[in-house]
Amino acid sequence: MALSQKLLEKLACPQCKGKLEYLESDTKLICQVCKLSYRVTDDIPVLLVDEAEKL
Repeated sequence: MALSQKLLEKLACPQCKGKLEYLESDTKLICQVCKLSYRVTDDIPVLLVDEAEKL
């Protein structure tokens, strides 16, 4: 099950509050401004800056 469009519209980067791009194939949320990638585990976004991966 993928993240709903309604949820994706409400999610924001926890660092800059910018828009996140969802890469369904990689199950990641990407912030192009901060150049960070947030994982999605079991359809739950893990929006913790300390656990984000740099792009």
